[in-house]
Order: sequence, then C-alpha cells, then structure tokens
Amino acid sequence: MTLATCVEGKPFARIVLLKEFDQSGFVFFTNYHSEKGGQLEKNARAALVFYWMEVERQIRIEGAVTKTTNEESERYLHSRPAGAQLGAWASHQSEVIDGRRVLNARLEEMKQRFAEGKIPLPPHWGGYRVNPERMEFWQGRPDRLHDRFRYTRKADGSWSIDRLAP
Repeated sequence: MTLATCVEGKPFARIVLLKEFDQSGFVFFTNYHSEKGGQLEKNARAALVFYWMEVERQIRIEGAVTKTTNEESERYLHSRPAGAQLGAWASHQSEVIDGRRVLNARLEEMKQRFAEGKIPLPPHWGGYRVNPERMEFWQGRPDRLHDRFRYTRKADGSWSIDRLAP
C-alpha cells in the first residue's frame, strides 16, 4: 500500500507492506527512528492508498495513527525469519551510510550478539495502526463515469456513506 505522511506542509509517500487489518485499523511495521517514524511522531495522521490497475479499483483511507502494543510488535517480529529479525536491529533505517559493508558489519554483530536464544524486540521497532476516519472506494467505469463512494466515521462510530461524482 502507499503510505502518505505530511509534516510542515510537505507531503511524503512510500510503499509499505500491510500486515494486518481489522475494525481498529490497518497495521504496518517499521523502525520508529526512520524518516516515516519521525514524520508520524510530528503528525500522527496518515493516508493509505491501494490501487489495482488490472481491475480498475482503488481504496483511499485517511486517519489518525497510533503505535501498536509491544505485544503486537513482538508477535509480528517473531513471525519473521531470523534474518529479518536481526535486520531490524542492524539497520538504522533512513540513516546515511558509507556503503553496504556497514550493513553487513552490523548484521554480523547482531548475529553474534543474539546467537543464543530468542531475538528480542528492538526498542526502536514496531507497528503503526492507521485508524480509518474516512475511506473512499473507486471503481473505474466507461466514459470516466466512475463509481466513487466515501465512508466517513461519525462520532458514534457508525459510518455515513456518500456517492461522489467522478
């Protein structure tokens, strides 16, 4: 999915992996010290976009962002291969480095550090949940007369639904 953040009027967008979703929101995981983590720290709001060109469909989601619990982050971390768990420790995401050898050296250091037992959850790594406040569903149609429906969460938790002109 595309994740968009905005800080001081500057938009930023990147692709991240949706790991789970339920009634409370859409979850992805990252390094909290990454560029996106810093942006979400300054402005805990985000937009998500899913696009399927082949079937002419798009979903846009906007909402407040919160961190997942340590338990949720740890559960996901331990569902990943050991190399990816070590990578969460080794990579100082978004930091300028002097070449791949820096990453390789950090990975080797982490392999030695955590050679015995379970790899713990890095304190700088975990999940974010985008709690949807507004969602738009778009379906491409002939002659640009697309179907668009906007769902807006009301104060009582229910949703209002509006059809939008294409």
